[in-house]
Amino acid sequence: MMNFLLPILFSSLTILFQPNILDEVPTLPLGASAPEFNLPGIDGRNWTLKDFADAKILIVTFTCNHCPTAQYYENRIKQIVTDYKSKGVALVAIMPNDPLSVRLDELGWTDLSDTFAEMKIRAKDRQFNFPYLYDGETEAVSRAYGPVSTPHVFVFDAERKLRYVGAIDNSERIQHVTKNYLRDALDALLAGKEPPVTQTKAVGCSIKWAGKEEQVKAYMEQLDEEPVSITKADTTVLQTLKKNDSGKFRLINFWATWCAPCLAEFDQFITVDRMYRHRDFELVTVSINEPDEENQVLAFLKKKHASNSNFIFASSDRDQLMNAFDTQWQGAVPFTVLLDPDGKIIYREVGSVDILAVKRAIQKGLNERKPW
Repeated sequence: MMNFLLPILFSSLTILFQPNILDEVPTLPLGASAPEFNLPGIDGRNWTLKDFADAKILIVTFTCNHCPTAQYYENRIKQIVTDYKSKGVALVAIMPNDPLSVRLDELGWTDLSDTFAEMKIRAKDRQFNFPYLYDGETEAVSRAYGPVSTPHVFVFDAERKLRYVGAIDNSERIQHVTKNYLRDALDALLAGKEPPVTQTKAVGCSIKWAGKEEQVKAYMEQLDEEPVSITKADTTVLQTLKKNDSGKFRLINFWATWCAPCLAEFDQFITVDRMYRHRDFELVTVSINEPDEENQVLAFLKKKHASNSNFIFASSDRDQLMNAFDTQWQGAVPFTVLLDPDGKIIYREVGSVDILAVKRAIQKGLNERKPW
């Protein structure tokens, strides 16, 4: 009986550990016609393939907000649009990811995720000079083209036949670029010639196909199971927190359970921690509640799954404790400070924070110290 079951068991395990079938999307082959699309753009209108009918060459670029490699190429894509627009070349960018299939730790190199609303912010901030379209709802267009990563470019000639597919160039770091695949393909096609290279591998973040929501949910549940604790902070602890010899960027949020704005923004700090903590970053919360309210504070922290470092003032002498951290702080909460690894304040806010500004300060600091 056992021998009979072994093949079935082996087969089941093989299926269990195979890559997600949904991830196996074939890339459009060379010579194929450009698939039709009708997708919403960040400019408030829908764009179709016919909107580019007058272009001699059409570049369809699959890119996104969160991928650090895609971010590396944003300026290069803008420059290509500028350099080739007068030559009859058009470019459209499509965001292929399902935002619900992106884990928080995958957002550790960005300030924005891949929602349509956040695409609008990115396009405005980076002054995109090309249509930026959202395909995260169904991913039907992306599956028709078959990008494997972001960014991934598809170049179609006047007949809308695919003539080049792959990377923009051979290095995300512009100082290391030695081969300009996309520009070479465009120059060749404009001259009526075959591109010198017609297909390359596109290195970047994998496409986040729909169907990974359960994986994301399981990951969040795993984070929620992490232990939560609290420690008393005296003047020495607060001085040490301010000095910051952790070797990390340290975000410190002073708060209290009786402070409504503190409670309203607390979840945002937990999200920030889960985004960046696998890099050189840590979140520290310090409650200015009275020491005898420790149980109440801890209950709130557990409810919020705050598995980061948490402290509560060790005495009722708040003036002494506040001065130990910052003599300029007058006592209002929330009070938030971001310290670099040398203890320098690079962000400071009394009152509710602009969480996007906080993310950008963290990301900027991390990337300047340790480039992508």
